[in-house]
Amino acid sequence: MKKMNKLYMGTNTKMYKTIADTVDYLNELSTLTEDLDRKHLELFVIPSFTALESASKTVSPESIKIGAQNMCWEEQGQFTGEISPLMIKEIGVSIIEIGHSERRHVFGETDTEENKKVLAALKHEFTPLLCVGETLEQRQLNVSDEYLRIQLKVGLDGVTREDAHKLWIAYEPVWAIGVNGIPATAEYADNKQKVIKNTLIELFGDAGLDIPVLYGGSVNPDNVEGLIQMPNIDGLFIGRSAWDAKGFNKLIRQAMPLFMGK
Repeated sequence: MKKMNKLYMGTNTKMYKTIADTVDYLNELSTLTEDLDRKHLELFVIPSFTALESASKTVSPESIKIGAQNMCWEEQGQFTGEISPLMIKEIGVSIIEIGHSERRHVFGETDTEENKKVLAALKHEFTPLLCVGETLEQRQLNVSDEYLRIQLKVGLDGVTREDAHKLWIAYEPVWAIGVNGIPATAEYADNKQKVIKNTLIELFGDAGLDIPVLYGGSVNPDNVEGLIQMPNIDGLFIGRSAWDAKGFNKLIRQAMPLFMGK
């Protein structure tokens, strides 16, 4: 597989930080990481909707890219409670997270809906971050690979080879996410990331090699080094371990030299 020359490190703060919390966090994270060469590090934070405008004004996209946790595929209409691409565009956000396991399994979103969001994100020149992952039951039935391939093939239907390089993928096994998540072993995560990468090559040919595939699921200081050394892991999409700026900075510095040296 092609080696990425840039480490991707990011976090989704879910429904936790207020606007003030988010601004303080981004200011601190930007200061702590300002010495790190952004030619080799893509750093991103995905806060709550109410914090997006303030977040975008707090840091430059060259330092920390800001993303939205969700997006409607329609530009306008009778969709109470939804946020359109045009509204997010006004704020200066660059990434749209699509298909997080909580959107799929708590709010019932389907692969077809995620596909509409991916296509809308590309149309409006965002970076779609498509999240995929199997449930514990699917893992126990030994059908994880099939479900990952379905999520990718349906979720990316209609994406052209010319647009493939604009995609990011995050592999997040559902059973590894959250307070009670069970961290996947580095070997298991790498195996599934290889399945994802092979599927991307099947879909897009050599263009699939340029799509970064991140791992997310109970990443912490104890497993970050083992994960980032795996050949098919291009970066880490971290939860609560990254919600403290000092802690996130430490994880980045643990991962970066190992990633660049592999």
